[in-house]
Amino acid sequence: MAQADSSMRVGRVAAPLREQVLEVLRQAILDFRFQPGQRLIERELIEQIGVSRTTIREVLRELAAEGLVTTIPQKGAIVVVPTAEEAAEVYEVRAALEALAARRFVERRADVAALRAAFAEVESVTRDGGDIRAMLRAKDRFYDVLLEGAGNGSVRSILNGLQARVRMLRAASLSAPGRPEQTVAEIRALVEAIEARDADGAAEAAASHVGRAAEVGLASHA
Repeated sequence: MAQADSSMRVGRVAAPLREQVLEVLRQAILDFRFQPGQRLIERELIEQIGVSRTTIREVLRELAAEGLVTTIPQKGAIVVVPTAEEAAEVYEVRAALEALAARRFVERRADVAALRAAFAEVESVTRDGGDIRAMLRAKDRFYDVLLEGAGNGSVRSILNGLQARVRMLRAASLSAPGRPEQTVAEIRALVEAIEARDADGAAEAAASHVGRAAEVGLASHA
């Protein structure tokens, strides 16, 4: 019998119960408490979270719709593992949209100080040898500031829809020797281009960063 994970228990106030469970399981996947390829066993989730089978099944269906899990006959729900082709597609979309976001950030003269502060956190976590999850959270915050400053709701919406796959690919890329330090250098180039109000340079730096991540990440699929 699986032991209850108190960190995954939900309350019965504020947001509707199903939404709370959805957020708990989504975050558990994004934080890699559930690993890519891991089975999500209904009975264990019921015991860990303390909700009904019906609620768990509804949430698993929604996670499948988001692309976070896939359902395999005779096995049930499994945390998705992007294929090499899917990974390449995600990188291609990311490069285009993040380059656009960087350009828009410059053109809108958004809050460069906030972006620099978010980058400083990425730099600090990497320098201190933070684990992959800490680096991923710092990068998430950096991109939150970038996308907020870009002011394009469609770009944010599309990238949010790719969030799970992007996070999985980032984890694979950042696990490569020397990649965290390279990432810091690439993001620094992006921030410096934005600070210089160089829209073309910012777009190029954003696309270059994703391109390098693609090279490293796709090598792990080879």
